[in-house]
Amino acid sequence: MRALLELVRAPAALSVPGDTMAGAAVAGRPARPGLAVASVLLYWAGMALNDWSDREIDAVERPERPVPSGRITPEGALGIAVGLTGAGLATAAICGGRRAFALAGLLAGAVWAYDLRLKHTKAGPAAMAACRTIDVLLGAGPDTRAAAPMALAVGAHTYGITVLGRAEVEGATPSTVRAALTATGAAAVLAASAICPRGEPVGRLAAGALIAAFLATSARAQAALRIDPDPERVRQAVRMSILGLIPLQAAAVAGRGRLAEAATLLAALPIGRWLSAKVATS
Repeated sequence: MRALLELVRAPAALSVPGDTMAGAAVAGRPARPGLAVASVLLYWAGMALNDWSDREIDAVERPERPVPSGRITPEGALGIAVGLTGAGLATAAICGGRRAFALAGLLAGAVWAYDLRLKHTKAGPAAMAACRTIDVLLGAGPDTRAAAPMALAVGAHTYGITVLGRAEVEGATPSTVRAALTATGAAAVLAASAICPRGEPVGRLAAGALIAAFLATSARAQAALRIDPDPERVRQAVRMSILGLIPLQAAAVAGRGRLAEAATLLAALPIGRWLSAKVATS
């Protein structure tokens, strides 16, 4: 069981349900838990496919991972990826209809294209950012225009995480740290622009505090790499940046006055921190 949890990066999946919840909130639609489940399944599929695709590289750089260590066979990892992709698409269709199925299909295609073709190219970070951008739009329903700023905020931060993740083996360079910080700053600005100016004052105040918490969680860990850019610190910064998605998503939800939903998202943060100390998130 532990090998499976490591394969799909189980703790990191706590950062996923908030995508569709944020998309629904900024579009003024009720959140659909089924779409959040579909997102998690597709995320897990991408993680399993990632390890299948990188099995030869991981045998040299990360031999402790489930596939190169022999705890999960390559065929098993690929089968899990295929099964989770099918389950995610089916869940999206059942819970969201044709439109959700189409967007989930686009998301699945982006995930597979990233893992199989784009990951080790210059387009890799943008491709991963597109995956999370589509995920936010999945929750927005037909009003994608209203959800676009928040979708781009999540995508921008994901871009920075992906750039930083490429330095987990050799350590971060100054340009890598600058790129990650720039992306995180852009995400904060975009998220702030997604907050409804006509919303309740309490909700807007909570949203502002959550964006500040997002910066404290992510940007602080990234900025620390300017002093100590070694691989272990990079992995820690990536871990904190992934979990930093949670307050970013909660800000969009709180900004629309959905404080209970925002609190539910935030409840996952300490759980994610605890789990990420035991199971790898990147």
